[in-house]
Amino acid sequence: GYGVDKIDSWVHQSQKKTGFDIINMGINGDTSEGMLYRFKMDVIFQKPDFVFMMGGSNDLIMGVEPRIVESNMVLMIKQAFDNSIEPIIGIPPNIDVHNMRDDWGSYSDFVKVAKQLEKYRELLLRYAMVSDVRYVDFYAVIEEYATIGKYNLYLDGLHLNDKGHRIMADFFSGFLMNNNPYCSRIK
Repeated sequence: GYGVDKIDSWVHQSQKKTGFDIINMGINGDTSEGMLYRFKMDVIFQKPDFVFMMGGSNDLIMGVEPRIVESNMVLMIKQAFDNSIEPIIGIPPNIDVHNMRDDWGSYSDFVKVAKQLEKYRELLLRYAMVSDVRYVDFYAVIEEYATIGKYNLYLDGLHLNDKGHRIMADFFSGFLMNNNPYCSRIK
């Protein structure tokens, strides 16, 4: 929920819409390696019915290759299965390179990051297909709204604004309630 009030974050809105108990262990700015490091404490010890895992954008911004990020996600998925927790993959939304904050240009090549995010998405979708793991494709959802062109969904080209969070909440809630076309178990 970086950049929006907690009540406007997609996780908080999803919990409100569904009534499900959602424990948000996400940390702004974290990497998949950090998530993997914390997985035992943040997930395994909590013993949830399922774990929704979404990360990787920060890795790609820091120059980590998509396959390494995918490997970290796969290790967490394996740990979840090994502990009878159903894993669900979250595919992060793309970035808006045309509306990126000017002062962030020195941090990374965001055109390259956008291409890497697309590759990472393809890797995760392929993994979900082969492994029969459910996923929520926020990349596709946000891209669809971006192509409509009537919504500005980003605060700064990287982080979603309250409208973007609302869209994510609607789709994630749809997933939880089993009626979302961008969420699937592929057989």
